[in-house]
Formats: sequence, C-alpha cells, structure tokens
Amino acid sequence: MVKKIILLVLLAAPLFGNAQEKRAADIYDASTSYEYPTDPLVRKKLDAWQDLKFGVIIHFGLYSVGGIRESWLLCNEPRFVRDSTIAYDDYKKWYWGQSQKFNPVKFDPDKWAEISQKAGMKYVIFTTKHHEGFSMFDTKQSDFKITNTPFGKNPKSDITKAVFDAYRKKGMMIGAYFSKPDWHSEYFWWPRYATPDRNVNYDGIKNPWRWQKFKDFTYNQIGELMHNYGKIDILWLDGGWVRPLEPNKKRAEGFTLYPDFSQDVNMPKIAAMSRIAQPGILVVDRTVHGPYENYRTPEQAVPKEQIKEPWETCMTLGKAWGYREGDKMKSAEKIIHTLAEVVAKGGSLLLGIGPDGMGEFPVASINPLTSIGAWLKVNGEAIYGTRITENYNDGLTWFTQAKDGKTKYAIACIKEDSTVPTTIQWKGNIPGKGTKIKLLATGKNVNWKQAGDEVVVTVPAELIGKKTAALAFAFYAK
Repeated sequence: MVKKIILLVLLAAPLFGNAQEKRAADIYDASTSYEYPTDPLVRKKLDAWQDLKFGVIIHFGLYSVGGIRESWLLCNEPRFVRDSTIAYDDYKKWYWGQSQKFNPVKFDPDKWAEISQKAGMKYVIFTTKHHEGFSMFDTKQSDFKITNTPFGKNPKSDITKAVFDAYRKKGMMIGAYFSKPDWHSEYFWWPRYATPDRNVNYDGIKNPWRWQKFKDFTYNQIGELMHNYGKIDILWLDGGWVRPLEPNKKRAEGFTLYPDFSQDVNMPKIAAMSRIAQPGILVVDRTVHGPYENYRTPEQAVPKEQIKEPWETCMTLGKAWGYREGDKMKSAEKIIHTLAEVVAKGGSLLLGIGPDGMGEFPVASINPLTSIGAWLKVNGEAIYGTRITENYNDGLTWFTQAKDGKTKYAIACIKEDSTVPTTIQWKGNIPGKGTKIKLLATGKNVNWKQAGDEVVVTVPAELIGKKTAALAFAFYAK
C-alpha cells in the first residue's frame, strides 16, 4: 500500500511557548498520569472525541454583565485584587446582585453555533455554572439561576438548553462545564463564617450533615443536566481543589483552615448516575487523576512533549475566559499554529470565547474565527481524525498521520512577518522513492527532492512571496 505524505505551510505567527503563563487561579497542575476507562461505550466515545481536535468553551454568566473577571474576585485570596474602597461582604452582595441586571436580550444560540461551525469547531463546552454559583440552567435546587432574572420571561431563558439544542443541530458533541465548588451555596460557604479562600469555609468533619447537603445539592444539579437537557457527550468538571484527600500527600496551596477535611463529592456516584442517563459520557474531573478524568486538560499551556494518552489544551482566544471590553484577541495565525502543535502532540484544542452581557460574541472575535475556519475548510484533512506520529516535529514543521496510518501529513509554519519562501524543508518523515507530493489546498503536484537527511519541497511560483493572514499550503503524496 503506497503511503501519502502531506505538508501544510502556514502563514502563521511564531509558536506559542510550550509553557504558557499559568493562570493565577490554578493550584493543581494537570495530571501527569492517566487511567484508561474500562467501559467500552466510554472508550468508543473517547475515540470519537479524539477525532474532533478543535472545540469551543463558552464562559457566560454574571461576570458577563459588567465584563469583569469570572467569579474569582469573590474569592478572598491575596492574589485576586478588588476595588479597595468596597468592603468584602459588600462586594459579594454587589457581585451576586448582578443577577437582577442580567438580561442578554441579544442572545442567539443559533448564531453562536453558526460562528463556531464556520470556525471549524466540532464540539462545545458550555459553562452551566461557574464558581460563583449562578446556574445558567433552570435548576430546581436553587433560585440563583438565569430563569430568575429579567431574562426569565424570554423563550430562551433556559440558556443551557438553548445552547445545547443549537450546537446539537450543527452535529457537534455537547459538553456541560460544571463547577464543583459553589460559592453562593450556604452548604459550601456557610454564612456563619468568613470566606478566607476558595475552599469550603467550615470543618466538614465536625459538620458532616452540612457537607452531605452540599454533596446532595451537587449530585442533584448534575442529575438535572444529565436527565433534562438531551444528549450530552462530556461532563467537564472544574474546581479541582474540591477533591478527595489523598493519603500521604500534602494539600496544595490554598488549603489553610481545614487541611484534614476531604472535600469529596462522591464522584463514583455522580459518574454512575451520569452514565445511566447518558451511556458512554466522558467524565472529565479536571486535575483529579483516576477513572473520572477521561482526558487531561492543561490550561493555557501546550505540553512540552508529545503525549500518547488523550488530552486537551483549553486556551482563551483573548486574554480572559469571560467577556472583557477591549480584550485583545489572538490572531488566527497564532491559533492555527497552536492547533498544529497541539494535534501533532496528540491533543485537542479547546478555544475559549466569552459572550458579552447582551449575549453576543465579541465583534473582535469574528475575524480570527472566520479565518481559522477558512483554513480548516481547505486543510482540515491534516487535523481532523488524525493521530500522532513518532517523529512529530522538526523546527516549525509538525507531523500527523491519518487514523489508519496510511497517510502522513507535515504542517510547516511560516512566521507572521515572513512571506512564502521558494522552498520548504524538513528533516525526518522522508517519503519513499517514487512518492508524489501535492498541495493539499489545491490538489496539484509539487516538485520535491531529498537532500541528505532533508526533504526539500518546491513551492509553486504563484504562491512565492505571498503574505496572507491564515492561508495554509498542504502537500501530499500518492
């Protein structure tokens, strides 16, 4: 069987560093070990998810109203700086009080889904509830929810349902982001005590009844999502500090008051219930190694080396997860460049977008998303459905291969301030004798030769010197 080799040339910015700046909110790193699921339906879903490669995570909540940092300014830790003229308790009341101003009358989930699809995204993770505790679905467990706001009379007031329905119509996998901590719940932050940090603010060992109420609350809310919102493919759980106490291990930074209390919400029970309601659902208990972290999720970072187990980099298009007025978006070139690196290293890219308080994607996000989609429409063969190769990188060139191993791809990136050169070179993954190489974007043959340990591909004359924002060139051989 003759193998193919494909080379993509990206007119793209320099690669992001392998170690993106770690978000200040993180206290647990991404897991370094992995446990494959044993359920055959979960493994089948996992394999299908690994084909998708590119998704969108949407942060939409109370923080969208004023374009402020999502949830974290409620957390009374020194790293999160608020307006010093407002007392902490007053700030909490003000923040939670934004629910009475939340009225996203321009919310159009079909438009969101259309933009995402045109960007080449294949799955969505939507924030059904962030740490602030405000539910973006019609939960019966709390009145602190989107349907109890000025938007409550809108036909699409159950925003989670509307989003899931819209993206499902586009054929995308559906993921429910859910925060395990809930800073609005009296069973997590008991009003009797101060709230010095992100953790439960009482001793659960001495107050087991109260912690059990929180476990029941969490189970019931997730149960609502699993049973009332159609087919869901991924349960994406954030807030990794809410986790069982690990034997003989010290707690991470941030555990100050009750270091001996295990903040265990009973993931085996939650996962079992979820998989009865949603057979094969992927459970992603972020940063908590074990059977309920079906894929790993490094945040704002690309791992230094290739990883053979399933993983996903979650990264913002702008600087923030939620909406910020004037937020500077990354260029399409940077995202494409990162996508090439992530996929070559065995992962998927989950790109973060924050709609504004009126319910619209930021205007500044549309151009880069459109350009990314245009590139993927032509060159997606080298991204979607691919798997890793042993020799996956040479300089600015990244290699992938088709799932059946019969086709190899080379994705060569060109710096943003450069133009298309006359030739493209890479080491490794040298085609066999007689192999032809074509341009994936056009399907036309190109000339190539082997020079020592390098492959040298001649770029078509009409492309030399071009400088296009997100145009990619693909070369393949039959």
